[in-house]
Amino acid sequence: MPKLQDKGLLKTDLLIDGGWHSARGAATFPVHNPATVDLITQVAQGGRTEADAAIAAADAALPSWSARTAKDRAAILRRWHDLILENAEDLARILTAEQGKPLAEARGEIAYGAAFYEWFAEEAKRVYGETIPTPDPDRRLMVQKQPIGVCAAITPWNFPMAMIPRKAAPALAAGCTMVLKPASQTPLSALALAELGQRAGLPAGVFNVIPGKASEVGDALVTSPLVRKVTFTGSTEVGRHLMARAAGTIKKLSLELGGNAPVLIFDDADMDRAVEGVIASKFRNMGQTCVCANRIYVQDGIYDRFVQTLSTAVSALKVGDGTATDTEQGPLIDAAAVQKVEDHIEDAVSLGGQVTAGGKRHPLGGHFFEPTVIAGGTQDMKIAREETFGPVAPIFRFKDEREAIKLANSTEYGLAAYFFTQNNGRIWRVGEALEFGVIGVNTGNTSYEGAPFGGLKESGLGREGSHHGIDEFLETKYLCIAGITG
Repeated sequence: MPKLQDKGLLKTDLLIDGGWHSARGAATFPVHNPATVDLITQVAQGGRTEADAAIAAADAALPSWSARTAKDRAAILRRWHDLILENAEDLARILTAEQGKPLAEARGEIAYGAAFYEWFAEEAKRVYGETIPTPDPDRRLMVQKQPIGVCAAITPWNFPMAMIPRKAAPALAAGCTMVLKPASQTPLSALALAELGQRAGLPAGVFNVIPGKASEVGDALVTSPLVRKVTFTGSTEVGRHLMARAAGTIKKLSLELGGNAPVLIFDDADMDRAVEGVIASKFRNMGQTCVCANRIYVQDGIYDRFVQTLSTAVSALKVGDGTATDTEQGPLIDAAAVQKVEDHIEDAVSLGGQVTAGGKRHPLGGHFFEPTVIAGGTQDMKIAREETFGPVAPIFRFKDEREAIKLANSTEYGLAAYFFTQNNGRIWRVGEALEFGVIGVNTGNTSYEGAPFGGLKESGLGREGSHHGIDEFLETKYLCIAGITG
């Protein structure tokens, strides 16, 4: 159990219509610490009945919430932002306890998540309509932007303190209400954020949280006729399923799905910057990010030197419990994640890959794994085609710019990509040729609440963050007004 200054932030019940409730039959599920595998607590396990009640509450709250001025909604979102920062240390301890990431990373995630409430509090006041020049002097033409209605959010376990605000802030700013189904591995972060939302003054029913079975809660959300929008972050496989289930009621969807991010490192790259960027991208959150470097392509001229430099840097990363002050790499989320990492390494080695750093379970045991570098990568390896979601950096070789672009784009995914070069012309050529929604040039970290985030191809639909993010929760209405001249 994390030690908190404010014990009121550790919630274990469902939030429905402004009240905290147990699940039907007092059903619960366990939440474990991935570093120690110890039980943290039991959380109420919602099902279809509770999801339906939360949807009904959100629907009932919609008229009054959407009727409030944008300035009023913005003030509540801003108070929510401030409360998150005031309680950042407790939130970080909750996040590290259930997710495993080092406290320093947890603090950074919480600040990043809070920034979405600040950003969209301002964007709420910038939802503009328009007037259209009329073809008829007897008419006036107008366009309005209105909230889409009740929204459902289904969020992942890897960044709960960031992904929830990235969805909830624009929805609520636009005047929508929401039901959230958080990941079962990290429900405590979601419930703590919800508690702060209550303290910020969210009216009953505007924001509801139902941890529980995806097969019941998630299905209720995507099939209910009252829910007009679903926003989801997770795997492409699950995204396909949700899309199919939502088709019955023609819901609007935002899907942030799987990735297979390439990194292209050209001969003219700044070596130190490239190594720093790869570590920032690949090993953040133990490689458990949808935008992390999954395929590292290095040009012939610097290949050997890059492998050696990266391997040395990765071998020095400190692995340990996230609560220790010197920890840089925490545990993986569960045993299945460890097994997948091992499977990818074994497959790569069997096909000629050479482990140059790490490569095995960490002596700490449990869900800990050594940060790993594999040289000699080839396209027939699993690690080239599948998202590893773990701390393994496979390095592939390429000859020229054309080959690098072709290799990078040879995937059904299109979420994030990175490349390192000091050639100005190449920055434009490669940046425009890469088929990805987010591209980092000479950096491994592109996160900013004011920038649009989302993928191409099978990596999803829609954008989060920036002014584009609030448009995902708005409908465009055209008014044609006749009889003006009498």
